[in-house]
Amino acid sequence: MRALHVVHGYPPSVGGCQWLTKNLSEQFVSRYHDKVTVFTTVAYHTEYFWRSDEPGMPAGVEEVNGVVVRRFAVFNRLNVLRMLLAGVAYRLRLPYNDWLRTIYNGPLIRGMAQAVASSGADVVFATAFPLMHMYDALAGARRAGIPIVFLGAIHTADTWGFDRKMIYRAIQQADAYIALTAFERDYLVGRGIQADKITVIGAGVDAEAFVKADGVLLRRQHGWGSDPVVAIVANQNARKRFDVLLKAMCCVWTVRSDARLLIAGSRTSYSCQIEEMISALPPEQQARVTVVSDFGEGEKPHLLAACDVFVLPSGFESFGIAFLEAWACGKPVIGARVGAIPSVIDEGCDGLLAAYGDADDLARAILQLLANPQRRAQMGEAGRRKVMKNHTWDIVADRVRAVYSEAIGQHQAQPFRTTRGR
Repeated sequence: MRALHVVHGYPPSVGGCQWLTKNLSEQFVSRYHDKVTVFTTVAYHTEYFWRSDEPGMPAGVEEVNGVVVRRFAVFNRLNVLRMLLAGVAYRLRLPYNDWLRTIYNGPLIRGMAQAVASSGADVVFATAFPLMHMYDALAGARRAGIPIVFLGAIHTADTWGFDRKMIYRAIQQADAYIALTAFERDYLVGRGIQADKITVIGAGVDAEAFVKADGVLLRRQHGWGSDPVVAIVANQNARKRFDVLLKAMCCVWTVRSDARLLIAGSRTSYSCQIEEMISALPPEQQARVTVVSDFGEGEKPHLLAACDVFVLPSGFESFGIAFLEAWACGKPVIGARVGAIPSVIDEGCDGLLAAYGDADDLARAILQLLANPQRRAQMGEAGRRKVMKNHTWDIVADRVRAVYSEAIGQHQAQPFRTTRGR
């Protein structure tokens, strides 16, 4: 099979869709001996798409673990004008405001659609909305008569990003759609997408690396001793709601002054604000916070293994691969009671939920788990069983490849579909 994967970023770019695409690509190459090409951008972070002061990678082609990766240059100028037009059109609900928002978000890539059309792929996979490359992938695939599979990673709570009719029109035109959760599937059916077009796959994780992880050395390195550690491992951006977590920890520290907070993730333009929030804490609380930035992927399992409770207060998660990673380490998790997250966390079994944006409720959940080591262990083990049964990369890759094969077969069975030259 010749598969073309189109994604807005690819490692060393960090993010859930980037990591998912990398692992699927490498699984197909190593286990199925497929020929996999990735079309992506030069961006480390999505901010690069509309901020010309962000660093980027060189454009060009390279081979990474058997996967051919082509990085495209991005037009990221006129950002103030793009933002102004998109913002005004959105507030006034002007016609085509969804297109203006998409142009603002980017990535604006010259020649992407034609490159997709000329790829010679048997199937195109594209992720994720609401970004512009999704429409380039669709346009190129349809131009060449190549079946296309979308994984949209819909964040239903994000109305700016996902309240766009153009997204759902595009999904209607795809040959197949991969949903990460049953919640996402049901949401799309409610938006008029055919249920038989959607397959619920779920996210994946390199379970073995996390199961074998050992946090003892890290705890010793940071002088944590036997203190309870609450951790968030996520890109340092505003959507992860570090502000809510820090407020919650202030409440936690009034009851458990021995608790520590670990903030680990890639730095972004928001990192300075996180540092300011930490600096505003009393000195004794500042001393309980450890920040680890821009660590290697191989360090992540040990960071999670070193904690007692994993917390992700974000409401903008289409799944939350970090929950799987924490579970693989045998850790209980706490997520927000919003969007797809309650369909990922089995509340009371492998984790707890807290009201989105509510620091007091988040503190309640954290304190509840800190007070009961036995329950933490039981939840962590339940989460690990879930991962091993449903969310290892080989399981997920098999499911995705089956979707590809079905899309190719259905496409070939429709000889009158529009293809190049017809």
